[in-house]
Amino acid sequence: MSVFDRLAGQEDVVTQLRAAARAARAMIVAADGTSTTGGTVAPAQQSESTSVGAPTSTLTSAGKTGKASAEMTHAWLFTGPPGSGRSVAARCFAAALQCDNADEPGCGTCDSCRAVMEDRHPDVTVVRPEGLTISVKEIRGIVTRASTFPATGHWQIVIIEDADRLTEQAGNALLKAVEEPPSHTVFILCAPSDDPQDIMLTLRSRTRHVYIRMPSTDAIAELLEREGASPEQARWAAAVSGAHIGRARALLRSEEARNRRHRILELGQATMRPGHGYDLAVRMVQDARAAAVAANKDISEQETEELRTALGAGGTGKSAAGALRGSAGALKDLADAQKRRETRMMRDSIDLSLTDLATFYRDALMQATGASVEVVHGDAQRATAAMARAFSPEALLRCIDVVMATRAEISQNVKPEVAVGGMVARISLALVAR
Repeated sequence: MSVFDRLAGQEDVVTQLRAAARAARAMIVAADGTSTTGGTVAPAQQSESTSVGAPTSTLTSAGKTGKASAEMTHAWLFTGPPGSGRSVAARCFAAALQCDNADEPGCGTCDSCRAVMEDRHPDVTVVRPEGLTISVKEIRGIVTRASTFPATGHWQIVIIEDADRLTEQAGNALLKAVEEPPSHTVFILCAPSDDPQDIMLTLRSRTRHVYIRMPSTDAIAELLEREGASPEQARWAAAVSGAHIGRARALLRSEEARNRRHRILELGQATMRPGHGYDLAVRMVQDARAAAVAANKDISEQETEELRTALGAGGTGKSAAGALRGSAGALKDLADAQKRRETRMMRDSIDLSLTDLATFYRDALMQATGASVEVVHGDAQRATAAMARAFSPEALLRCIDVVMATRAEISQNVKPEVAVGGMVARISLALVAR
């Protein structure tokens, strides 16, 4: 099974990435003089001047000479709607670049492919923002690591998830490395956007853009079936998730996720009556906060214990005690980072809930206008049909606008309880307005 089988409904993208992986392999073979007979290529790990220097001298001039250089480049930008599979595509591409199989890069069965997909390959670094932004300090550390020679693989690969969270200083630090890349390094940036404009222009102009489109319900259902879901479960999860693959998986695996979605649909129904829905809106925030605290607790405790041990906790003697006394600053920095991570996780959870609410009004709008499109929440079709009969399409469209504005407010640091309370009030006004 190829690693690219993990991508749902992305045939064009798979074709492009496979071609790039083969081009990268051809560059390595040309530089090493390694034969592809037998199906494997020796890792490029001898010295920077021999193994990888030549292929990436071609790589950095991508598009200027030869078919290989036109198909492969040192910096990529993957964009697409949330849940479309950008990060998975990036990881699959990294696996194909590191793959030991010369005949089928990204075979999915070799040690290198498995190591990349299991997040344990020494030459693939994945940057997952734990806070609301990616700091310049973190990027500088990544750039330093990217400049090192691959330990076992063909390339040193850096994947930056949610690259739209780069601060201006972090983006400028990364720009320097992308402008003058190490000969053996490939950067893959991911951003949850329909438009790459979220990435700073200077950085965007030095990457090759790959758009990961929203997969169809059928494609997601097929993927979920391959992962073990029944056809009925797969179809239901693919439909109600709004084509968000991660969301679909969560709904299949977590009863609590299904319960939270049910309460959001109840909130949508409650807003049909003026003054109702506030309690459910507050409950939504409470659920998100509780889920974030629970998910963050075990990770934070382990991080704190590891840091205390590194700073001398549990040791004996004056030096150990003195080291721990001087560690207050480091422990506080860690606690602050953990708090930022918890805040981000809570906001992400609220955002998913608000997306469910927006699609509830969307279904009602489609029914009110008689549009021949598939509804998202098929199990709530009776409720959305009642809303479509009770309110005008204009009122339902205003409700969607209110929900989307609330998402923006929360991303701009408005207190969630205040934002969702105001949302319910504005939805009530939208539904009574003529």
